Amino acid sequence: MRSIPILVLVACSLTVAPAAAQSHVGGHHGGTASAPYAGLETRRIKALSPQQIADLGAGRGMGLALPAELNGYPGPLHVLDLADALGLTVEQRSRTQALMDAMRAERIPIGVRIVGEETALDGLFAERTVTPASLRDATRLIAASQGTLRAAHLRYHLLMAELLTPDQIAEYGRLRSYGPAMAIP
Repeated sequence: MRSIPILVLVACSLTVAPAAAQSHVGGHHGGTASAPYAGLETRRIKALSPQQIADLGAGRGMGLALPAELNGYPGPLHVLDLADALGLTVEQRSRTQALMDAMRAERIPIGVRIVGEETALDGLFAERTVTPASLRDATRLIAASQGTLRAAHLRYHLLMAELLTPDQIAEYGRLRSYGPAMAIP
């Protein structure tokens, strides 16, 4: 029975993700269907928008923890935003703030590293010095950093869920308008 919701989620993501990606590509720089990347050539780092660079540098979520968030594992930032409505105790608030501080301290250096790695990859192409070996090395480095960043985001959602009661997690889902389908751990 659990496979049906998973199939629905996969089908929805296959439908929504390409549309969202096209909206992102075409909607933020003046590109058209025949020239979707027009304007991106002026970016400092071609693969990252200014917003993505800012988000990485500030340790923001960027949707990296959606598997946790949408399956009943709240994130510290939104729990703090909803602290009163969730009825957090003084201890829960304190521990949630500590998680938030630790999460940012961990994520910011990783995000900054990703920006640097993307800058280096962009430079290989811009300077026309890219080789198959340098391309492989640069993309592996970026992928490893992206995986580390995503794992950090997800881990703090896991830790956050351990601090909340099942009722608080259910209320969090209701307050975030996730509906009754959100799984509660």
